[in-house]
Amino acid sequence: MTKLLGVHCSVSGGLYKSFEEAGKLGIDTFQIFTQNQRQWINKSYDEETIDAFKTAWKNSSVKTVFSHCSYLLNLASEDETLRQKSIDALIGEVQRCHALGLSFCVLHPGAAKGQSEEQALDNVVQALKDVLKATSDCSTIILIENTAGQGTSIGYAFEHLSHILKGVNSKRIGVCFDTCHAFSSGYDLSAKATFEKTWEDFDRIVGLQHLRAIHLNDSKTDLGSRVDRHDHIGHGKLGMDCFKMMLKKFPDVPKVLETEKEDDWDEKNLTLLRSC
Repeated sequence: MTKLLGVHCSVSGGLYKSFEEAGKLGIDTFQIFTQNQRQWINKSYDEETIDAFKTAWKNSSVKTVFSHCSYLLNLASEDETLRQKSIDALIGEVQRCHALGLSFCVLHPGAAKGQSEEQALDNVVQALKDVLKATSDCSTIILIENTAGQGTSIGYAFEHLSHILKGVNSKRIGVCFDTCHAFSSGYDLSAKATFEKTWEDFDRIVGLQHLRAIHLNDSKTDLGSRVDRHDHIGHGKLGMDCFKMMLKKFPDVPKVLETEKEDDWDEKNLTLLRSC
């Protein structure tokens, strides 16, 4: 079995239920939502819920679990109310992850909308500093995810990730790399030469030491399309060579799928990846 390979697991019926799905799929890492990802709520868990989750984890073969933050968060926003609401929500996410023992929470950096990208990036930096200060007793690391650059989303360029990392300057900030987003934003991972060039650029601009998690997704759209549409492994524009190279290059980085689950596609995608 490929090391540290998994999927985004459901928490329907209780957080601990995610380990049942993980067990059925035979995976040793996975991602979850700690609450409804499309609602402005800020849950806190009681000891019973936390204990049930930790007990299920202890009785499993899972090594790493991390969360994905709500899609509503926009730390880049020029709207002070929305940005503060996003900061408060991220503080809650980090606290939940810490209580559950999760290594990371993955965050989309946000959208610039009516402002410059540089100002939007500076907003993210300051917001993250506020979050880290408010969660100084937490160990969970916030991972900035590269984006496809759809609309006014920032984070599509390696320089954006570098700006955030350098600006915040904390060991509790890292990067989650999404293959579909990278391809859609113009980084060609489909062939050996361009794959290697992409990672050379990433190391030079961002630093490979900051890469802590990976989303393995094929892309339904073309290179540089700036459109975020995930596809099943080997069925999109990236092709199988990309994923063979990703598995070989990053055996020790947690890797999860974020593709449609219907018709046993998680199992199909995992079987294909394990055969690489």
